[in-house]
Amino acid sequence: MKKIFLLLFSISVLSSCDKQLDQVPISVMSAEGFYNNESDFTLALNGIYSTLRFYPNSQLRLGEIRSDNINSQRTADLLSRDIHKFALTISTNQYVADAWDVGFRGVMKANTLLEKLNEQVVPDEAKRKWFEGQAKFLRAFYYFDLIKWFGPVPFLDKTVTPNEALEIPRSSVSEIYNLIIKDLEDAISVLPVSYSPAERGYATKYAAQGMLARVYLTRSGPKLNPDGPCLGTNEYQKALDLLNAVMTGPFQMLNTYSSIFSFKNENNSEVVFSIQFKSGFGVGGSFPTILTGTSWWNMVGLPFQGAGDRNSVSENLLTSYGLDDLREHFSVVREYVSAGVHFTDNPTCIKFASPEKETWGVFRDDFGIDFPVLRFTDVLLMKAECILMGANGTQQEADNIINAVRERAGLDPLTDATIDDLMEERRKEFLGEGLRWNDLIRSGKVLTVMNAWIGSIISEGEMTYPIDETQLLYPVPQEQMDIKKGLYTQNRGYN
Repeated sequence: MKKIFLLLFSISVLSSCDKQLDQVPISVMSAEGFYNNESDFTLALNGIYSTLRFYPNSQLRLGEIRSDNINSQRTADLLSRDIHKFALTISTNQYVADAWDVGFRGVMKANTLLEKLNEQVVPDEAKRKWFEGQAKFLRAFYYFDLIKWFGPVPFLDKTVTPNEALEIPRSSVSEIYNLIIKDLEDAISVLPVSYSPAERGYATKYAAQGMLARVYLTRSGPKLNPDGPCLGTNEYQKALDLLNAVMTGPFQMLNTYSSIFSFKNENNSEVVFSIQFKSGFGVGGSFPTILTGTSWWNMVGLPFQGAGDRNSVSENLLTSYGLDDLREHFSVVREYVSAGVHFTDNPTCIKFASPEKETWGVFRDDFGIDFPVLRFTDVLLMKAECILMGANGTQQEADNIINAVRERAGLDPLTDATIDDLMEERRKEFLGEGLRWNDLIRSGKVLTVMNAWIGSIISEGEMTYPIDETQLLYPVPQEQMDIKKGLYTQNRGYN
């Protein structure tokens, strides 16, 4: 898919309405003279995928920096620091606004494709169903992200004009979930299990099953915030059944952790779904610079400055890793020398930014390394989570899964693993992949874990402490609140 992706990203018809998203959450795409044949729909579908280029940035800024994995107290990136310290004034934070805009940009593009699709323009029924399945997978993907960050959001299953959008209030999380689940079920029914090498990057049936399992896991989490993504539905068995289906696919854990992220082996057997990037053609990624700061980039001699220079890996996480965890050896550099300065207090995440990984682009937004959204190890650990939360299975099965992950990391096995053990294992396994915050949310451990951690570091800088359930959602961006006074109610706790 990288070959297709790099040719399509800059096509203006697919991005002509993006500027409108600064004013309203969605709007109708200008499609006059387009959507006339199968080739047009391929272009349009790749336009929906192109919006995923911005997805990793939001996952890291809103999901990793917000968590106990990263300490941003001294970062030069003030937007990240405000997210990290749970500032109550972040309704004007551009990173928060970007997450809203990107989500609805994807929803809008998917709606447009679905409305234009018919047998006159795509007469091949199998191909038509494939386009429909892809668009529904992506609409569900974007909407799931939106409700995890913001809770209730406008419900849009069709295109609307900017004026029509001004009359659409936020809908409940339950209503949005109904659309997400239906879309993913429809996608599962029509998407293939694999693609040719040239088409890799499109969602498969397994990707849709894995995402729906993640949806059910999230819905099942304790309802700490009445407007949050966790509903206490106890759908762990539904999630487990889907995960077992994914496990019938051609996936396996790689023997070495570092191999998962090899630039020369990106579409390996560990990857269920990833976002594809290609440097040198305007479709590279900037996400490696978010957690890896200026001093590191200076040391390795890149011709640009990285992002904020103090988004460091937390001491709390380093303590959890210990000294023998191979994942930490690959993902984190604890000290280094840059421009004659010996950095010993700025442990840096380099999972996607090591010189040996050959990920360099010419510019800071042009890295060619892919971003993993769903890995097979995640599928296995979610299965263990389901079992520990009461789905069919035994303690031994859960222990075996967790210990297989630990063995690859060079660690001794556990016995009678608990959900706390599992969450800590996930934390170390997925550092830098944007999962930690939402893992804490769905586990119900977020307030306990975060307040204990914030209390231990609060002397290092100003932070909101203790946090409560209102900080489990982000605010609706102020630019959206200002479009039409009274259309949206701001999430509780925000100015």
